[in-house]
Order: sequence, then structure tokens, then C-alpha cells
Amino acid sequence: MSKVKLPQLATVIRSKNSGPYELTLDVIFKDQESYEAACKARVINKTTIAELYGIQEDDVIGIVEFSPANAIKATIVRPYPSGALGETDVYGAQQHAPLLDLEVELN
Repeated sequence: MSKVKLPQLATVIRSKNSGPYELTLDVIFKDQESYEAACKARVINKTTIAELYGIQEDDVIGIVEFSPANAIKATIVRPYPSGALGETDVYGAQQHAPLLDLEVELN
């Protein structure tokens, strides 16, 4: 078994607002094989997302595997509402960085 970083398997890793109180993290894989490897490894799950983002698992609203697009989507509660005092990324577009070091175990 070997491990590879998520960016080696994905063509798109991004974050965006999912309304003013939530962030969505999208990972779109370069092919079906890469997508299936990530799904099989269960690397994107509530526990991992909570650890990466320093939040409670209850603040991970959901994880969706969407095979027609070879994509996995995770939605989390924003630490601050979009545009609130102290919030640093009004569009939520710079929050994907913790996913870049995530490793996927390949069989």
C-alpha cells in the first residue's frame, strides 16, 4: 500500500460559501479510479474534516460522495458568518488549504 496527497488525485480542491453560515469543500477527482480510491479509503469523513478545521464533528453538516462527477463534498458550519466582524474570508474561497496535505491510502 502507498499513500499519496489528495492534490495528486484531484483536479479541483476548493471551498466556497454555502450560504452565510456554512462552507462547502469540494474535491473533484481527475478520474473515476482516483475517486473510487478516495471513497474506499474513507479519507474524507466527519472526523477528519473536524480535525483539519479545528471544529466539533457536529459542525460537519454532511459529506456527499457524488459519483457522476467523481466528486466528494463536505459542508461545515462557518466559524463566523460571512461578513461578520472578525471574519476573514467573506466568500469562503480560501478555506480549502487544510485538504491539500490530506493523504489517501491506495491499495
